[in-house]
Amino acid sequence: MLSLKWRLSSQLRSSCIFNLSNIVDRGGVFEAVNQAISWPLQLRVLAAFSASSASVCRGPGVESLTGTGVGKMIHSLFLINCSGDIFLEKHWKSVVSQSVCDYFFEAQEKAADVENVPPVISTPHHYLISIYRDKLFFVSVIQTEVPPLFVIEFLHRVADTFQDYFGECSEAAIKDNVVIVYELLEEMLDNGFPLATESNILKELIKPPTILRSVVNSITGSSNVGDTLPTGQLSNIPWRRAGVKYTNNEAYFDVIEEIDAIIDKSGSTVFAEIQGVIDACIKLSGMPDLSLSFMNPRLLDDVSFHPCIRFKRWESERVLSFIPPDGNFRLISYRVSSQNLVAIPVYVKHSISFKENSSCGRFDITIGPKQNMGKTIEGITVTVHMPKVVLNMNLTPTQGSYTFDPVTKVLTWDVGKITPQKLPSLKGLVNLQSGAPKPEENPSLNIQFKIQQLAISGLKVNRLDMYGEKYKPFKGVKYVTKAGKFQVYY
Repeated sequence: MLSLKWRLSSQLRSSCIFNLSNIVDRGGVFEAVNQAISWPLQLRVLAAFSASSASVCRGPGVESLTGTGVGKMIHSLFLINCSGDIFLEKHWKSVVSQSVCDYFFEAQEKAADVENVPPVISTPHHYLISIYRDKLFFVSVIQTEVPPLFVIEFLHRVADTFQDYFGECSEAAIKDNVVIVYELLEEMLDNGFPLATESNILKELIKPPTILRSVVNSITGSSNVGDTLPTGQLSNIPWRRAGVKYTNNEAYFDVIEEIDAIIDKSGSTVFAEIQGVIDACIKLSGMPDLSLSFMNPRLLDDVSFHPCIRFKRWESERVLSFIPPDGNFRLISYRVSSQNLVAIPVYVKHSISFKENSSCGRFDITIGPKQNMGKTIEGITVTVHMPKVVLNMNLTPTQGSYTFDPVTKVLTWDVGKITPQKLPSLKGLVNLQSGAPKPEENPSLNIQFKIQQLAISGLKVNRLDMYGEKYKPFKGVKYVTKAGKFQVYY
């Protein structure tokens, strides 16, 4: 069952257009889609479609995206915190009652975890499509037939814009800048149709908040809305504004990869996959034309592109050719799915035992490096959800520190770095409820880690060439590998 869900979630990543009525009509498929997205990689699947709306628009289903369905794509938007409070709502048509969110709250109660709430919920008169970002739910209300992944992508763009404008996408930041939030939503979605979603274009329309600007606006009664139309909106390169000038011209790229894996009791890999992105920070004068090439581009599967990428050049030469937006943006996201290409950087030896009719048990885990390509594995955290019969734990770590919450039954071990000379371990006694039956299943271990200056897939940038401008920019590439959903089962 697990492998079926993993395979189905992988298939979803490679598809671009979903017909909502078809999903709803086929109840089994609708349920399978929600299960595949929600267990246990919902955020990874949703993130795989971030920055993909343009590649969707270029695909064979473009007619369905430009018809009346997408013209009325989002009717209303509700922002909900983890406590279930609706703290902001925006309507582009008639006002939809907050009671429509009751269907969402019912699904939330049934989900074991916030990440497992179905992203698509069917109601008698609406569809609710949602994402979970930074402890907030973005819930959109749809009244007509719309590709769900198109809506999901737009909601991610909204969250990214809030992050870029306010420094964080939190309830407090949104409430503190509620006027700018409504101005942004009005520009990003025009009568239910996505209009401006590029950050550098939006910043010409709506000025980012500053203390000085807030004071001036309060005195003069003016707003953050710009007086002129952004220059990029009038060109065939709408993601880049004209007349950009910098004293220091620079182009930096971050290759960030996350490993999703399931490891069994013997240490064998049941499932392994890499989700990767390349984030860019480009501050170049004029209108530069860039070409980014890789040493081994054939590693990449299910690549999702920023609209600036020339797709035909990638298809024929596996080279990223583009005129970049100004500032920070996500260039591509990709997946490496071939299991023999996914190196597992850590291993775990663990022994968790409970005796029948006993009030105690033994706990012993050791973690060490497996394949780190000579790089240090750091930021290691091990999280274990212990059975409900566990009262307390008396453990001794050889490295780092641990905490156990007797209410949530969650053990967290903050390991830090791994030094191969002395492997970190955590061992001791587990105190159980007296007379309680022996737990039927041993808990799984969730591991977080980070490896600097390493792309675990082996992806490497070969060179960056610039055309159209005569200056020589500063260039740089940084690699980071992190754990995504990395689980070790007993």
